[in-house]
Amino acid sequence: MLSFNRKQYSDELLIALYKAIVKPRMIEEKMLILLRQGKVSKWFSGIGQEAISVGLTAALDKDEYILPLHRNLGVFTGRDIPFAKLFSQWQGKFDGFSKGRERSFHFGTNEHHIVGMISHLGAMLGVADGIALANLLKDEKKLTVVFSGDGGASEGDFHEALNTAAVWNLPVIFLIENNGYGLSTPSNEQFKFKSFTDKGIGYGMEAYQIDGNNLLEVYDIVRNLGNSIRTKPRPVILECLTFRMRGHEEASGTKYVPQELFDMWGKKDPVSNYEKYLLEEGIINPSLIDEIRAEFKKEIDEGVESVLNEPEIIPNTELELNDVYANANFKATAKQYGNLQDVVVLPATENVTKKRYVDAISDGLRQSMEKHPELVLMGQDIAEYGGVFKITQGFLEQFGKDRVRNTPLCESAIIGAAYGLSIKGMKAMVEMQFADFVSVGFNQIVNNLAKSYYRWGQQADVVVRMPTGAGVGAGPFHSQSNEAWFFHVPGLKVIYPSCPSDAKGLLTAAINDPNPVLFFEHKVLYRMTELEEEVYDDYYMLEIGKAKTVKSGEDLSIITYGAAVHWAVQACKEMQIEADIIDLRTLLPWDKESVISSVKKTGKVLVLHEDTLTGGIGAEIAAYLSEHCFENLDAPVMRVGSLDSPVPFNLELEENFLPKARLRQALSKLVSY
Repeated sequence: MLSFNRKQYSDELLIALYKAIVKPRMIEEKMLILLRQGKVSKWFSGIGQEAISVGLTAALDKDEYILPLHRNLGVFTGRDIPFAKLFSQWQGKFDGFSKGRERSFHFGTNEHHIVGMISHLGAMLGVADGIALANLLKDEKKLTVVFSGDGGASEGDFHEALNTAAVWNLPVIFLIENNGYGLSTPSNEQFKFKSFTDKGIGYGMEAYQIDGNNLLEVYDIVRNLGNSIRTKPRPVILECLTFRMRGHEEASGTKYVPQELFDMWGKKDPVSNYEKYLLEEGIINPSLIDEIRAEFKKEIDEGVESVLNEPEIIPNTELELNDVYANANFKATAKQYGNLQDVVVLPATENVTKKRYVDAISDGLRQSMEKHPELVLMGQDIAEYGGVFKITQGFLEQFGKDRVRNTPLCESAIIGAAYGLSIKGMKAMVEMQFADFVSVGFNQIVNNLAKSYYRWGQQADVVVRMPTGAGVGAGPFHSQSNEAWFFHVPGLKVIYPSCPSDAKGLLTAAINDPNPVLFFEHKVLYRMTELEEEVYDDYYMLEIGKAKTVKSGEDLSIITYGAAVHWAVQACKEMQIEADIIDLRTLLPWDKESVISSVKKTGKVLVLHEDTLTGGIGAEIAAYLSEHCFENLDAPVMRVGSLDSPVPFNLELEENFLPKARLRQALSKLVSY
């Protein structure tokens, strides 16, 4: 039995909480019936845990974001989402929240201030940091709540998100539903500590443990914590002890759970205990209970009938592809201006200054900060230190610490936070200190950022800057070319400029683009004086997705990007080859039209990149040209890339690793073919 303390709360509130907890329980019971009838395919039950979701949601303001998990139906019903809309989502209907592209609670809705989960459990904790950061920067006096299970709290994302929130004093509650199991793995095989409140000491934040089955206790502490956090922003750990009375999902069963646990927790059922308390206190009566349940039953039954009668989705390939990317509507204004191709925003004047690659990037980033007051920069050592490559030197003094933020060593949480800022209508640039380090933020990029617009129409307005490439004797962990890791992922854009003017114009365009952009910058190019060129001083943008013809010739076509553009120019000059050298500039999406046009002109093509040969971007381009230009080819499509090995440290070994010498061999062979 549970003991309830109503404190100062009115009868009206207590009845409202009763309605709020009965509705998700009745929906759950209906879903289990439909599951047995074969009318639904899968269900993650939260029976036994409803008090947490219901009490929390009722205690928050309606416009405060909640990031729930599978077993938090009460969050969605508590935000007054109609049952039919939810059921349409669960059934994969077009009228759900994701047009049939997601199931159960893997969706978000800004209308109701909910951001649903992805299957990688800890990933949403960093996103909550970003939403809370936006609350802080906008001085909204709001908080954010994100759910974690006790199992999911074992993931690295949990540590990264809590540590970042603590360092930045973010107004966020990390609510941990401790139900004793991560799927079938019991707590004693997940962690060694007694309580999650022990974590608070390590992070320097408050931590509380409560009975998650006691609806009034959950409501009261969240309400009081919320009022306090809105006044004094800070993160808090809230551990809610509870138990799920069903399997992880219905197909899992519960054989791994001792019966005595079911017996003990069954006596603490949050719905029946609260109902009994209200009856004993005379706050409700059997007649009111029947009336409430009849109303919910009518809504649920009508919703089930209407959704089951909805037509099945007829696939529309054009719609599916169009929804991979948010519309970047500045594309249509592209035109020629001065020595730049495909300018989409013209500089105000024709004033130019000779700039190095590094200067052009810094200039574009600074002007973007001036143009977009909602833009926040995040990265390791980017504030006082100016970044390891000094791109952001002086930015702290100009834009302040709120917008130029040093981060802890936690790439996943920071990329997640960038996504959270985007959800709140802001922009974010995240600097990877080296492109190699993005591997520990990989999940956020390929599963959160890339899929966001397709899944629930939420743009991910994030640029990740990636200092990349070999040639400086930095070895295998600071020299990789990893652009191909992301080339395969729909929803991302990948940019890799080779010269200062392109670097500035494409970076400003990337920051304007509402889609997630990975912006690769070759470290060797940063300060090459021979690369200096006249770059417009004023703000301008170049069209993303458009290649550039660097040199024109009839002998053959070289399709390349990044530092390899300059290798190709030098090799052709030395070998007296008149080649079409096509700088892709954008790798995803790549400019098929320009490449095909060049190949049709010359009849011979070589695809060149610094990345290792096997599985590189050149493989896809070569395959595409072989398929679509076969009749125009006078020789096989050739590829040149780096050795299929890690990048070595020794300079002689590194030079051998890079494809410069093999490029000349391939050119000789192709010219004479």
